[in-house]
Amino acid sequence: MANSDSSTATLPIALKKENTVPIGSKIAELNESRSDLLNRIQGLKQDLQGWRSKLDTQVKIHRDELSELKKSLNVEVDQLRKEFQELKSTLQQQQEDVTASLRNLGLQDSTGDAKGAEEPMLDVEDQEVHASVEEVIEKRDEN
Repeated sequence: MANSDSSTATLPIALKKENTVPIGSKIAELNESRSDLLNRIQGLKQDLQGWRSKLDTQVKIHRDELSELKKSLNVEVDQLRKEFQELKSTLQQQQEDVTASLRNLGLQDSTGDAKGAEEPMLDVEDQEVHASVEEVIEKRDEN
């Protein structure tokens, strides 16, 4: 029985020696794998940072373009508003001139149509232009 005890005691030592070599190579393999993964993660982080930088640049460019477009549109709307106001003034002046001419010719009643003298008659096209300009102005004011 003593022989069986001594052979059993040497067996685990022999197994431990055999297993230490593969454990060492496994550790080296795991360290290499870990190093590869860390390198890949670092590369992915750099790629992500590059993409973010590109996106930030694109967003800035688009914001600047939108800002310029908004300024341009505001200038155009102001110009249209000014032109429309001038047109309205011109039409009122023309109506007043026509009313005065009719009075001078004696073709208009002495009582006259006070409301007609205050508000010029607009044809359908003028009304459409007026409505579209007012819509543009309202939209711009909302923004």
